[in-house]
Order: sequence, then C-alpha cells, then structure tokens
Amino acid sequence: MISKITGLLAALHEDRAVIAALPFEYEVLIPEYTRRQLQQEIGKTVVLHTIYSLDGNPQGKMIPKLIGFLTEAEREFFELFCSVDGVGTKKALRAMVRPVKEIAAAIEEKEEKFLASLPGIGAAMSERIVAKLRRKVSKFALLVARDFPDNEQHVDVVSETYEALLALGHNETDARHLIDAVLKSKTKFKDSAEMIQAIYQNCR
Repeated sequence: MISKITGLLAALHEDRAVIAALPFEYEVLIPEYTRRQLQQEIGKTVVLHTIYSLDGNPQGKMIPKLIGFLTEAEREFFELFCSVDGVGTKKALRAMVRPVKEIAAAIEEKEEKFLASLPGIGAAMSERIVAKLRRKVSKFALLVARDFPDNEQHVDVVSETYEALLALGHNETDARHLIDAVLKSKTKFKDSAEMIQAIYQNCR
C-alpha cells in the first residue's frame, strides 16, 4: 500500500495532482482545500500522505485510486469522515473545501448549518455526521497551520493541553479559544504544562 509520495508536482488539475516520482508519474486525487494550498508549488518537490482506495464503476469494475493530503492528521480526519454512513470517499473529497480544523470544529460545536453548506452534504447528512463524530474530532479541531514548526508533534501537545483544560473545568469552546489565542504567538511548546502556563499568563 502506498502511504506517502514524495516527488515533483508536475501538474495540478481541478480534482487531482500529478506527482513525478521517477520513473513513475502518479495521479493523486485531492480535495479542493489541498488543491488551493498546492497552487504555488507546481514545479517543486512536495510530499503527499496518501490513501489507497478501490472504487467501483457502473460496469462493476474496481478502479484503484490514490487520495492525497498534506499532513497525516488531514489523512486521518478524511478516513474518519468517510466512516459516516452515506459519506464515502467521493463525497468526502467533494466536501472538504474548508480546512480540516474548521470542519472538525463545526462538528464538535454541532454547527449543522455550516456542515450542510459543504458540497454534497445537506441537512440530513450533517446531522448524521455530528451524531457519529462529535466526540471524536477534538484533536482535529485544534490543528495548527501546516507551516508551524514540527507540526505533527505539535498536534499532540495541543491535544494534551485541550484535554487538560477540560479537566480543569473549561468547556470545549473556551478550551479551544484559549489554545488558539496562545498559538498566535507562534511559540513552540515542549509539552502541555508549558502551554497551559502560557495560556494562563496570556489571560492576565
């Protein structure tokens, strides 16, 4: 199974990227949000974290496809999103026009109108998404920008801080707002204790 591709971004189309990893070129399906982030990267080396998928067509044939994301966390969220009955890879790809952080926050805060506005989702599906995923998306609602230093490790510190703030009596919305505020400084925190200290200093 292909889980990551590193190569030259040879072309970028409406719903896919062409990655030249010689001697091969790979067509990788991407959501709209990822496509926008890659627009300035044509001709440069990029890394896509991928999912290998088999899709059926009207003739009953199974067609192999690669789906790509800029971070492991975005790939993980996509797989979780696809686990909702009636979503699937095609609908999830179409729906992801906003950053994962925004979609996850909307799920957590039960903002069904926002979710229903995503392409291909609608009111009934948005209710189903919230019902299944609301308690599973906290760490994705706290994702930082992909250009943050050591982003993948930093997500774990942020998630631990979020859980600690809940244990200290903050509600989900307050905890997220407190973390967002301290992350604006672009400071790199070695652990959750250091981040919590900065949060409370920031509140003074």
